[in-house]
Amino acid sequence: MTATHPEGLLLAAFPPELAGLLDAPPPGWTCATVGVGAVAAALATARLLSERRPARVLFAGTCGAYDARLATFDLLSAEEVLATSQDEAEGRAFRPELERSRWRAGWTLPLRAETVAVTPAITRTEAGARALARLAAAEHLELSGVFAACEAAGVPVAAALAVANRAGPGAHEEWRASHAEASRRLVAALRERGIL
Repeated sequence: MTATHPEGLLLAAFPPELAGLLDAPPPGWTCATVGVGAVAAALATARLLSERRPARVLFAGTCGAYDARLATFDLLSAEEVLATSQDEAEGRAFRPELERSRWRAGWTLPLRAETVAVTPAITRTEAGARALARLAAAEHLELSGVFAACEAAGVPVAAALAVANRAGPGAHEEWRASHAEASRRLVAALRERGIL
């Protein structure tokens, strides 16, 4: 029989995005990582939900901004998560109506609320960033998997993100240079606002 752990489950893609919390979780939280990409995140989240049975889930991570609505180190919450791609945004791909592509947060964070696009890979062109900016303010790689797994399990989920880069040319290099600082700022803000 699986034990019930009513505390929260704090997730990130990989350890640096938890800014030290993986080794020293906040009171009332269990911390874990789910891997990179929506499929890996969905599988890991489903397993963790089954094992831990938390009261709620919070995903913390970094994201890329599509346009000037967000600047590096801005903080946001994912009000809605949209699984999409540049090809779909530009009309070169078709998604069947039966395929689920949108999920909403199950609880509210005291952060700026935005729609977040979950793409299959990092957007590296200006044209791609412009196309996707019509759908969302920011880009992330895992949230659709995390939100889908939580909804299937009936567990409320929210996501807090820090902007680490601008989507487009140089996105990955900019992310490498700033993701650790963005994660530190995000965790500090979550502590200051009483979320953790």
